[in-house]
Amino acid sequence: MLAMATFVGFAVLVTALIHLYLWKRLVRDTTRPGRWRKAGGVAALLLALLVPATMVGTRNGSYWLAWPGYLWLALMFYLLVLLLVLEVPVAVAKLVLRRRERAATGAVGEPAVLPAGGGGRADTATTGHVAEPAATGPTATSPVALAEPPAAPVEAESAGSAEPPVGGDSGPRAAGDRPDHDPSRRLLLARGAAIFAGLTAAGVTGYGVRTAMGPPRLDRVRIPLAKLPRSMDGLRIATVSDIHLGPLRGRAHTERIVAMINRLDADLVAVVGDLVDGSVAELGAAAEPLRDLRSRYGSFFVTGNHEYYSGVEEWVREVDRLGLRVLQNERQEIRARGGVLDLAGVNDVTAAGTGLAAPADYAAALGGRDPSRPVVLLAHQPVAAQEAAKFGVDLQLSGHTHGGQMVPFNLLVKLQQPVVSGLGEVDGTKVYVTNGAGFWGPPVRVGAPPQVTLVELRAP
Repeated sequence: MLAMATFVGFAVLVTALIHLYLWKRLVRDTTRPGRWRKAGGVAALLLALLVPATMVGTRNGSYWLAWPGYLWLALMFYLLVLLLVLEVPVAVAKLVLRRRERAATGAVGEPAVLPAGGGGRADTATTGHVAEPAATGPTATSPVALAEPPAAPVEAESAGSAEPPVGGDSGPRAAGDRPDHDPSRRLLLARGAAIFAGLTAAGVTGYGVRTAMGPPRLDRVRIPLAKLPRSMDGLRIATVSDIHLGPLRGRAHTERIVAMINRLDADLVAVVGDLVDGSVAELGAAAEPLRDLRSRYGSFFVTGNHEYYSGVEEWVREVDRLGLRVLQNERQEIRARGGVLDLAGVNDVTAAGTGLAAPADYAAALGGRDPSRPVVLLAHQPVAAQEAAKFGVDLQLSGHTHGGQMVPFNLLVKLQQPVVSGLGEVDGTKVYVTNGAGFWGPPVRVGAPPQVTLVELRAP
C-alpha cells in the first residue's frame, strides 16, 4: 500500500511539473497579460487534472474518459519532447538577438563632442579647458558670426561640472537604459517554437493513432537452436503478447488477431501475457474468440503484469476454459515429428509479493529436466532471462515492452529490460521480444507497430 501511494504521489508530481512547463512555454511565453493568458492557464490546469482522472476513471468503468484522456497523454508527451529539443536552438536565437541589440545600443551611445554656439567652444566635459574662439571676419556670408557677441572668458572647470551639450541631452545613454533585446522579437520566437511543436506533436500523434488502431504486422523470424533435433527443423510458434483488451479494444480486436494466427497454420501458439486490462465480468466476452485458436500441438498462455491488476486467478480459470493451457511455473513436453521439445512457462515477475498467485519459480518450471532437450521458455518480461539463463534455457519468448510503443520512450525501456524488440541474447540465452498486438494507455504507436510473430525454430 505504501509503495502504491508513493508511486501515485510521484506520478501526480511529475504530471504537475510537465503541465507547468507546457503552460510556461505554450501560454505564458506566447501571450501578453490578459484574458487569453488566463484562459490558457485554466486549460492547462484542466488538462493536468484529466490525466489522473483518466487513470482512475478507466479502472472504475468510466470508459468515456479513455479517448480524450489517453490522446492528451500522447500529445502531452510529444509536446514535452519537442519543446525540450527546441530549447537549444531557441536559446541560441535569443543569444544572437541579445548580442545584436547590445551592439546596436553601443553604437548609438558613442560619446560625441558637440560645439556650443556654432563651434566657438569645445566640450569642457571632455577637454577640461575652454578653447579659444574661432576667428571670424565681418563678411556678409557669416550672419551667425556677426550676430553673435564674442564669447566671454570662462574659467576652466572640472569634467564633473561641465554643462550639457546643446539640445538638453545629458550625455551618452548608458547601456542599461535600454532592454538587451526586443520583447516583440522574443514573443515572435516563442510563438514560432510553440506553433512548430504543436503542429508536429499533433501530426506524430495522428500517425501513431492510425498505426496503433490498424492491423498487426506479421513478422517472421528464424532462430537456430543447437539442441533442436533435425526432425523438428522448421517447427513454428505463432507468438503474440500485449493484446490489452480494455477501454479502447474489444472483441473485434481479438477476432482479428485470432484470424491472423489461424492463417499461419502454426504448430504452437504462445500468448505471452497482458491479455486484458479489466475483469472477466467486463472483458470476458471480448476474450471469447480465443477459443477459436488453431494449432497442431496446442495453444499456451502465461500471465503478464496486467493480469495481476485485473483479477489474475479469475483470468487463469477463464483462459483455461477457452482452451489455452496456462503454464504457471511448469513445463509441457512437445512431441512432434519424432523429436521432443520442452515448452516451459513462468508467472510474471510482478506476482512476487502480490499474494494473488505464486511468484515466478524458475526451478519449478525448469529444474529436473533432460538437459539434452531444447527448452523454450514463455515469460512475459524479457528481464526474466537473467534468471532463466542460469537453467540453460535455449530460447525465451517475451513481450511486455511494446517495442517502446512511442519513440523515444524505447530509450527509457532499455534501462529496465535487456531486450526491447526483436532477437537478442542474455547470458547465452536467446531472447525474442515481440512488440505486442495492442497498446496500453495512449492508442498511439510510433516506431513500434503492433505485431504478431511467427517464430521458426531451425536445427543446426
